[in-house]
Amino acid sequence: MLELLAPAGSMDALRAAVQNGADAVYLGVGTFNARQSAKNFTIDSLQEALRYCHVRGVQVHLTLNTLVTDREIQPVRELIRAAAQAGVDAFIVQDLGVMRMLRQTVPDLPIHASTQMTVHSLDGVRACADLGMTRVVLSRELSADAIADLCARSPVELEVFGHGALCMCYSGQCFFSSVIGGRSGNRGLCAQPCRLAFRWPGEKTPSHPLSLKDLSLAGALGQLEEMGVACLKIEGRMKRPEYVAVVTGIYARAIKEDRE
Repeated sequence: MLELLAPAGSMDALRAAVQNGADAVYLGVGTFNARQSAKNFTIDSLQEALRYCHVRGVQVHLTLNTLVTDREIQPVRELIRAAAQAGVDAFIVQDLGVMRMLRQTVPDLPIHASTQMTVHSLDGVRACADLGMTRVVLSRELSADAIADLCARSPVELEVFGHGALCMCYSGQCFFSSVIGGRSGNRGLCAQPCRLAFRWPGEKTPSHPLSLKDLSLAGALGQLEEMGVACLKIEGRMKRPEYVAVVTGIYARAIKEDRE
């Protein structure tokens, strides 16, 4: 059965996800994650979140999915140690340097390759496996045929995004926000300029040519499970707890009822 991974941008959102059927949640602590603008967690509140989840049989995946500067290496290492001691179940990473720190600091904990790593090929999946990662979160832009092919040949678990916002490019490869506003998506600060209205020369009415519709794979759950996808991920650490509750509940019921 598909594992359902839900977003937890705050403690209220975490409770909403757990109470509505999530098998696992993903969250960030401090600023070393791709959603700095979310409420996020401190080490103290992370411990509270872990107690709440683990007593209910729900796993907690910690996002460390941003690029890290040299001066941040020691703070990140301290966060890794504190999170591991608190009992997180897995780390989600983008930076290969952070991955190496994890292998050195907490070698027994699972590491998942973030979608920010833009893994979209078998070579990429195998490279992650060779580096010691146990799961790869595939790029959201892949077709069903591509996902099925990777599942058939992957040496590690594969996770796909099943619901929520889409970037206008491969995740982690957009420099739009950084170039026009100095806020990098690879540092957790994307200003989402692709959501803004633009007007072409000569046009009077602006449109949204770069703003994609949200993804929804609610009608393809059986297909994903048949392919061999290990985990379905819901986007939304910036969303309200009410949103997390509704969307998580819909997908949890659909998976439990084995809907096609």
